[in-house]
Amino acid sequence: METKLPDLIDDFLEYLEIEKNCSKLTIRDYRHYLEVFNDWYIRTIPDKSLEKLDLSDIRRYRVFLSNKIDEKGVGLKRVTQNYYIIALRSFLRFLIKNDYKTLEPSKIDLPKTESRSLKFLEREHVERLVTAPDTTKEEGIRDRAIIELLFSTGLRVSELTKLNRDQINLERREFGVIGKGGRGRIVFVSDRASEWIKNYLNKRKDTFKPMFIRYSGKVIEEDNGEKMRLTPRSIERIVKKYVRATRLPVDATVHTLRHSFATDLLTNGADLRSVQEMLGHKNIATTQIYTHITDKQLREVHKSFHSGNK
Repeated sequence: METKLPDLIDDFLEYLEIEKNCSKLTIRDYRHYLEVFNDWYIRTIPDKSLEKLDLSDIRRYRVFLSNKIDEKGVGLKRVTQNYYIIALRSFLRFLIKNDYKTLEPSKIDLPKTESRSLKFLEREHVERLVTAPDTTKEEGIRDRAIIELLFSTGLRVSELTKLNRDQINLERREFGVIGKGGRGRIVFVSDRASEWIKNYLNKRKDTFKPMFIRYSGKVIEEDNGEKMRLTPRSIERIVKKYVRATRLPVDATVHTLRHSFATDLLTNGADLRSVQEMLGHKNIATTQIYTHITDKQLREVHKSFHSGNK
């Protein structure tokens, strides 16, 4: 008896969680993408087994995605359509790995998408942003420490929110984090970020475990103050508040600070491989989105050293 598609999808999601150590957010997204595929498959080709899935079916699915309208009446962007196809390819790869006969995922090509411009802050904009919080208040000192630490380390928002007070070595100005895919790395804290973290911790009168805590709502002391920990959404709101207050020309987010961290390093002479390590990218190809900086440096080398230049 053939295993039903929803059961195979559940097996795949379990594999992502246990074997691949994917984040809950990644698993949630893959579940959504594959449930959309499952619903389409049941409606469109209900009598066809997954073993007989072929490229003509994939083309029909792509037409469906290109015409798909969300609840706001907006169609899927090309890059978003690709996410659905990437999830499907990963799922098929999992099935084949587990001896299930189906379409070879390498036969499914991803259409090229327009490269998106990379948003990052110039040094002047970073200065405006980090100095925006009112540091006469403890909450403002916390916000300054958050923004300084994000720019200093290039942390992802999920990595920042998981930090605990005893995790950062302010003497060595470094600490370890576990990033995407369970990959560990060491991040380094700048002198200025270190000073603001010290200021913030010195103001704290509590003994809560989380590095960054909320100041609104009910104080809940159980479980070392775990309920006081700031969430990723809270951090995003904090950054957005100061971006608006300073009227930056870039609609910056937490991830923009990560881009700005990498851009700042490369502008000042860091090599791409080192930046890859500091960002926690598995592949150098991911880090190569910052070639707008390395290209500029190569241009300067050519201008300075090529004999054809005056």
